[in-house]
Amino acid sequence: MRTTATPPAAKKAAVALTVVVSLWAPSSNAGRPLTVDDANVNDVSIAHVEVWLERQADGSRLWTVAPAYGLTNGIEMGASAARDATNRFNTVALQAKFRLTPSQQNGCNWGAVIGIAQTRGGGDEGAKVNAPYINGLFTCNLPAGALHLNLGANRPTGGGALTTWGLAFERELGAVTAHVEYFGQTHSAPTFQIGARTDVAKNIQIDATVGRNHTKSVFSLGLKVGF
Repeated sequence: MRTTATPPAAKKAAVALTVVVSLWAPSSNAGRPLTVDDANVNDVSIAHVEVWLERQADGSRLWTVAPAYGLTNGIEMGASAARDATNRFNTVALQAKFRLTPSQQNGCNWGAVIGIAQTRGGGDEGAKVNAPYINGLFTCNLPAGALHLNLGANRPTGGGALTTWGLAFERELGAVTAHVEYFGQTHSAPTFQIGARTDVAKNIQIDATVGRNHTKSVFSLGLKVGF
């Protein structure tokens, strides 16, 4: 049986996609700058747009724009467009997020995300990698703060399923909400990250994160605007 080698650009695209899919998670109440998603969604007809710049562990710079909209009670539609300016990859994604049980002011609830992402580029415009993904979400609102747990998977074209996971805790500290999180994916080093967000005007938020992936530093700066 004849086999065909995978073009180098396609291999690069596959690697880039698995990183982007594991990191991209437009959310609602938790939102930027968390990477670990929460189990809540936007209210009906409420929208927001998140924009951020991040430095990944390999030193690449990634720009992302991610809008989300509360379509109906318990369902939020989200999308993203990301540009890896260092390696010349473009990634787009579309997802639906579901609040499966009611949110609890003092308690826990479940949610889920399903979506698909596609990466193209890497110096070869013909290189293209698709990856459907799913993510289970669990949030507990406690007197000390909010706890978020994620467990999911994605499956890039030509590869096996990759498990994703995450754990985060956030707490309000006056006008600033700070968080700590730990997340990762099969065959990749996990990331430990801290971050903070604050409102600078009505429906306008600025945020930032800094962390470590194995021995490499990662960071992000972001802006969120609500409508």
